[in-house]
Amino acid sequence: MLPEIKKILYPTDLSDSARHAFGYAASFAQRYGATITIMHVIEELSENTSMLLTSMLGEARWQEVRDRNREDFADMIRETIERFCRDMAREHAEATVAVKEILVQQGRAVKTITEEAEKGGYDLVVMGTHGQGGIADAVMGSTARRVTRRSSVPVMVVRLPK
Repeated sequence: MLPEIKKILYPTDLSDSARHAFGYAASFAQRYGATITIMHVIEELSENTSMLLTSMLGEARWQEVRDRNREDFADMIRETIERFCRDMAREHAEATVAVKEILVQQGRAVKTITEEAEKGGYDLVVMGTHGQGGIADAVMGSTARRVTRRSSVPVMVVRLPK
């Protein structure tokens, strides 16, 4: 039995490689009549950084600054993604793509993406990779590679052409 692709999760860091991957997500969406959910993950500060800022500002002040900045940053990211969607609609005018929603979440990228892919009932994750390769990729591992390893949902990783 052939798998149905009706829901596509497209995580983006708004990089050139992510922009390139959108064309693939749009192609799948058009071909299979699927919807796309665009997702951006705002990485959390490390525990050490958070503790340092808490000691410098105090717990209440740090919480206030963090909450206000989180909301402002999420709004800014959402606006950037909406602009990105308009740009992609112009670039891929031949594709009638249904962007179902835009998610801006805070957390660890790999964990947040894989959890959303599973709980959201997505059929495919399409994401770009920077493809740095070599030692940097072996030591740290790219987000795309770690999502591919940990996701129970199929992942298509798109490399930016040379």
